[in-house]
Amino acid sequence: MALARPEKVQLFAEGAVSTLRLIVYLTLAMIIMVIDYRAGYLQALRSFSSRVIEPAYRIAGFPAEAARAGRLAIATQQHLAEENRELREALLLAQVRLNRMAALSEQNERLKVLLDVQNNLGLGVRLARLIDIDLDPFRHRVVLDAGASQGVQVGQPLLDATGIMGQVVEALPNTSVAMLISDPTHAIPVTVERTGLRTIAYGTGAIDRLQLPNIPISADVKVGDRLVTSGLGGRFPAGFPVGEVREIRNDESGMFAAATARPAAALDRSGDVLLLQDLPQPMGPPVPGETAPAAAPTPAPVEPRP
Repeated sequence: MALARPEKVQLFAEGAVSTLRLIVYLTLAMIIMVIDYRAGYLQALRSFSSRVIEPAYRIAGFPAEAARAGRLAIATQQHLAEENRELREALLLAQVRLNRMAALSEQNERLKVLLDVQNNLGLGVRLARLIDIDLDPFRHRVVLDAGASQGVQVGQPLLDATGIMGQVVEALPNTSVAMLISDPTHAIPVTVERTGLRTIAYGTGAIDRLQLPNIPISADVKVGDRLVTSGLGGRFPAGFPVGEVREIRNDESGMFAAATARPAAALDRSGDVLLLQDLPQPMGPPVPGETAPAAAPTPAPVEPRP
């Protein structure tokens, strides 16, 4: 047996009762709104409802907020890592450039000193650069970037801004080999600048030490005396610094003294050097008794000094 469905109650049903009910509801709503607007009685209810409902809103939005925060954190971390990498690269590049600038500045200072030496000497010199060095105990040689094609000759003195370094022993077409004064087979005539004593400075195989044997006991040689080239032998011009006396002792026989000197040149540090050109021959006075011919309108030629 089929059951009859109950009739649904409709708020806006047709008829006088439904219309009256609607009017009562609207009037009640208006009264509540006016009272709330005037006195604010429902404000506490709304605040309470908001506090109760707000956690539900936050819980509902938490997954989206967490996902957004995670994406932002990952993006920020990647951005910071990339920025740190770029900053490290920039710092490294700046450090390399700074070191390069310091090296160039130091090189410019050395070149300036060498040019000042050249101007002060008033001699023909050629600038060269060391491209190789051999400092084993039995051979102190350096290779220069100038050779016979550039006018380098065997025997040319080699010096830096502070003193004599050695002499050229081999001139190749575009390079040359020079022997340092510290080479065990090298010897250079020197003069004690303070007293004028002449002696020989020998290489010892140590880059920072020269040996001066067979100095007379009566000679006035003291620690700190400067040694300069004497000009004897014609290889090295006179007056160039060679070294400074660091130690004096008696030899085994007790008849002579021996001194140890430190080279004036930076043998193990110089990179740019000077090669002295051949010095011009000095011109002497006219030979006595030689006169000019009577018909010659010019004076007699000057003869070189023997």
